[in-house]
Amino acid sequence: MATANPPVGGVNRAAPVPASEVPEPLEDRAALHTDHRGLLTFGVMAATIMQILDTTIANVALPHMEASLSATADTITWVLTSYIVASAVAIPLTGWMSDRFGSRNLFLSAVAGFILASMLCGLATNLEEMVAFRLLQGIAAAFMNPLSQTVLMDINPKSKQASAMSVWGMGIMIGPILGPVIGGWLTENYDWRWCFYVNVPVGIACFAILWALLPSRGTKQRKFDLFGFTTLALALSTFQLMLDRGQTQDWFSSWEVWTEGMIALSAAWMFVVHMVTAKNPMFDRSIFANRNLITGMCFMAVNGVLMTATLALLPPMMQNLFNYPVLTTGLLLMPRGIGIMASMAVAGRLTARGFDPRLLVGSGLLIVTYSLWEMTGWTVEMGSTPFIVTGLTQGIGLGLIFIPLNIIAFATLSPQYRTEGSSLMNLFRNIGGSAGISIVTALLARNIQISHLEMGGHITAYSLSSIDPSIASVLGSAGETVTAMMDAAVNQQAAMIAYLDDFKLMMFLTMGALPLVLLLRRPPKPKKSDEPVHVAFE
Repeated sequence: MATANPPVGGVNRAAPVPASEVPEPLEDRAALHTDHRGLLTFGVMAATIMQILDTTIANVALPHMEASLSATADTITWVLTSYIVASAVAIPLTGWMSDRFGSRNLFLSAVAGFILASMLCGLATNLEEMVAFRLLQGIAAAFMNPLSQTVLMDINPKSKQASAMSVWGMGIMIGPILGPVIGGWLTENYDWRWCFYVNVPVGIACFAILWALLPSRGTKQRKFDLFGFTTLALALSTFQLMLDRGQTQDWFSSWEVWTEGMIALSAAWMFVVHMVTAKNPMFDRSIFANRNLITGMCFMAVNGVLMTATLALLPPMMQNLFNYPVLTTGLLLMPRGIGIMASMAVAGRLTARGFDPRLLVGSGLLIVTYSLWEMTGWTVEMGSTPFIVTGLTQGIGLGLIFIPLNIIAFATLSPQYRTEGSSLMNLFRNIGGSAGISIVTALLARNIQISHLEMGGHITAYSLSSIDPSIASVLGSAGETVTAMMDAAVNQQAAMIAYLDDFKLMMFLTMGALPLVLLLRRPPKPKKSDEPVHVAFE
């Protein structure tokens, strides 16, 4: 049987197909052939999960790094910021570099670079070295997400792509949940440096599998859009810096935040104008005529907020307000991951059998909205059951959104644009996650102060039947104890109110995304071939 696959490293001379007009496939055949699809899928997913874990695995190790690297509580956060900024800036390059150097070469280089950068991070002796090595690690990681998604779609026929996206989605969604648990265990039992060293043996195994089995898309000559990349990189980097520095600089009370915001806005405007008017823009303009992809990008930003912001809020809330230890906190977050895996498996199977994925996306949004509404009723006196039940419910909703959304977004997109489309989807998910974390943490801090002020004003001799706050100061140490107890109770309630306000905001955001479902088009069903087709996982 003849194959339509381009040779490894060959030139794709086929006339480009408009991204918004994809012809019906003649056969249910994979775009790229591999004899060991199951093993290759394992290698791709291991690499993906490895780099996803690194977005959160270092969070719990920051206090330990602070002493080892002679950093302060303010400067150590650059260990996280440098990784996020580098990833955001490099992601848009994925499509051009894949076309120019070949997807196989780029994937292998990204994995090798990630291994080397991880080893260097573990060997870092000061903050400057750590930030530099995390920049390299972020650049390498930026290419791995879009390429892994593209590879899984390319090596599976259309009828198996829903199952492949379920596997890919599980790694993307579960990684951030497992990161803090694994990072905390490694830090407590070994050393914070093992949060990076653990990537070396895993990465070497992944590299060996990819080297042996990974096929490649055809290469093509494409002029590099230097002006477009510069303006986009400037917009993304300054926007990320604004989000990261805003809380410590009191947001727009600081000239630094104003400057970063204006630079980001100006650079983004120049990039948009350049995309519309340039002869050879950074992204093929026909991609933006694909309604499903554009709507999917908007959904991905919302998904990034829901997933990342929730994970940023719940651990500190459980530990500070409910006094759960780190390990218990991780265990209470696990039902969310179980719900995600279960619903992704169901969503992938239903989509593969022809069920309308738009109904799954809408159902997922409604379930997430309901779970967030339940979270707005939490109290400081409740036990662990609401965390488990709500986490499981929310995980089910997130899983129903993620997989069908990826299927819909790429269903009408020509295979030659998959890498660029995947890089844009991942970019919007990262932007949504970063913006979500900054917004909810800023609102949390401000609402705690507001709620504390409002409740503190009601603590008077008339509101407390057994304690008169006005005489606490004359009771010596006993009075100080009473005052501290009252202040602690007010702080706890104020913090709980602030968390509930954040949950309410996220609930309204999810509800606001529901109308976007109406903009999605149902993907065409693949035509079955008379030839036998390899299953997705052998």
